[in-house]
Amino acid sequence: MALTIIGTMAFDAIETPFAKTEKTIGGSGTYCAYAATNFMHSINQVSIVGGDFPQEVLQDLNRLGVNTEGVEIVKDKKSFFWSGKYHLDMNTRETLITDLNVLADFNPTLPDSYLETDYLLLGNLVPAIQRSVINQLSKRPKLIVLDTMNFWMETAMEDLEDVLKMVDVLVVNDSEARQLSGEFALVKAARKILAMGPKFLIVKKGEHGALLFNGEEIFCAPALPLEEVFDPTGAGDAFAGGFIGYLASTGDLSFENMKTAVIMGSVTASFCCEKMGTERLKSLTPEDIQKRAAKFVRLTNFQLSC
Repeated sequence: MALTIIGTMAFDAIETPFAKTEKTIGGSGTYCAYAATNFMHSINQVSIVGGDFPQEVLQDLNRLGVNTEGVEIVKDKKSFFWSGKYHLDMNTRETLITDLNVLADFNPTLPDSYLETDYLLLGNLVPAIQRSVINQLSKRPKLIVLDTMNFWMETAMEDLEDVLKMVDVLVVNDSEARQLSGEFALVKAARKILAMGPKFLIVKKGEHGALLFNGEEIFCAPALPLEEVFDPTGAGDAFAGGFIGYLASTGDLSFENMKTAVIMGSVTASFCCEKMGTERLKSLTPEDIQKRAAKFVRLTNFQLSC
């Protein structure tokens, strides 16, 4: 089973109330790939980087089973750069700098070896690029997961509506779900969004967990209470990578298994917050995943006697 991930690979400068870094490896595609490698090792990466992007990062991903043939390297230009500062609650942040650099010219052409992928994760990018990637595939994947954000709802809504008709799962946070649907109540919002095309909707609620919708079925997953949160950057991408990585590893796309996949996404997202950037995701082991998944089970397990 092959999984293809499209997303940014970048540099971040992050400041939180507890830590600060001037330059660290980031980007939605990077977080997604590292998270997915905890569940499978047949991953195709699609992205663009400048000549300043460290080759050792690509080599590390190769070691973990990520094919980087689809990562375009523009040697005479710089990689995408983002700088942000988090407030004390760690749920709100302020963007300080966004330098698109090579990302401004990103128009990926998939390598031939990517054209028959079984699973596709479209990281947060311009909707027109997401649609272009789907159209390049020689056959439809078993599952297409799309991540997007409020910026595209404000600037590229028509293209976003088109791509929503082509995907199986949409992943957004609660404020984005409300903006996309025009509804405040998330159950009503989900009903409207599912009518736009996706079969499943995942609404991320940060430290309050995540909701999975499919028609009349709803699943609520908790977030693991962490003693210390150093950096929430990339947690949503780690969630998406863990979610689709687990589904691809099992091949089971039932609602029941998607519930487990949401938990596995929450597991990988919880690790992401423990160190700056991608550092914690790079050092994860299968034992780490299993132990934390067991914590999620204990967190939600109870018996009811009436």
